[in-house]
Formats: sequence, structure tokens, C-alpha cells
Amino acid sequence: MQPGSEPAEGLTGTARAGDEHHARAAVADVPAGVPDAVLEQVFRQARTPERWRDLPVPETLLHALYELVKLGPTSGNCSPARFVFLASRDSRERLRPALSSGNVERTMSAPLTVIVAQDPLFYEQLPRLYPQVEARSWFAADIVLAEETASRNGSLQGGYLILAARMLGLDAAPMSGFDNDKVDEIFLSGQGWRSNFLLNLGYADGEPSHPRAPRLAFDEACLLL
Repeated sequence: MQPGSEPAEGLTGTARAGDEHHARAAVADVPAGVPDAVLEQVFRQARTPERWRDLPVPETLLHALYELVKLGPTSGNCSPARFVFLASRDSRERLRPALSSGNVERTMSAPLTVIVAQDPLFYEQLPRLYPQVEARSWFAADIVLAEETASRNGSLQGGYLILAARMLGLDAAPMSGFDNDKVDEIFLSGQGWRSNFLLNLGYADGEPSHPRAPRLAFDEACLLL
């Protein structure tokens, strides 16, 4: 199991060990809602794979994955994310022209790639997903609000997908190096969805060649007011 951070050249293991130590120490005196082994698997030991084992991801696992992801909170339960699972070699070959050069090999060798997309017309589902109020009209009359809501909450659901994948024993490698317009044209034009980012899923083959890159400390990234 190894999903999580991008490799960085020239780093020793000191930064990684320090960040992992701080992550453990920070929760040592806090009542944990899950076993510590889960935190290790999902956060502290999770790495972004560089190589993949030649093992398919079962379709049943994809269904289980989505059943978890869909339960994560979104604004007004708007649930704008849409997921296209490219499980066949042919489907990933169709993706090849849209990939940046640095992402071709890692994607072609992955057992599965997910197009994490969003539905600009997500609000058409709100009468069913959020029946408490007449929420559809909020977005139907304001395209800017609709786009912002779809992007923000679709990204949120993409994050849930990464964490749920790790929870289920998969490794995850998110990517933004691709041509969104090409992906939309090749795969999403029939649905009207729009791509956000790509996510390779599978089972890592060995450890990354570089240690985990350093992370910002609490005082650098957080304000407590």
C-alpha cells in the first residue's frame, strides 16, 4: 500500500521521518475515532506510486468505492462529481493524446484511470437530492454560482475518492497534467460533463524512488483566531 505525496529529488529521509513523527505525535493524546493503523494506511505511510503491479481493479471494488464516496458531504447535497472509470487498455489509449508527456507512461501502465469530472447541470438533480427547499432555481438562474459550486464540491468529492481508495487497499496517483478540452471531447461530450483531474488507481509496485517531500508546519499553514 503506497499512495500520497509527490516525490522530490535530492531529499533525504529526514524530512519525511520528521513529518510522519509530528503527525503521530499530534494525535497521540487525542482520542482517535479509528485505529491508528488506519491513519498509517491513509495518511502517514501513503505515497503516490511510481510503478504499478499488473493486477486489475475488480469492478465490485469500484462499486464499493463509489458507495463510500457518495456519502461524503457536499453543499446542499449537490453531489456534482461524476466519475469515468477507464478500466480497459483501449480506453486508456484513447486518453493518451490528451496527456502531458510526463504522465503517459505512468497512466498507460496503471490498471485503471479515473476521470474525475463534474456535471454543470448538477442542479437538475436537486429536487431529488435536496427536497427540503426549492434549490434548483438558485443555480439555474446563476451560471457563475453553478460553475463555482460544481468545481468546489466536485473537487471535494475527488478528495473523498482518493481517501476511500486508500481505505479499501488501493493506491492512488492524482494528476493534473492533461488537456481538459481533449478529455471532454473524447469522453464526456455525450454527457455534457467537464473534467477536473485524473486519478490512476491500482496496486503500487515497490516504494517510490524518492522520500516524501517536506510539508508545511502548522504555524506556516494555519491561523488559530
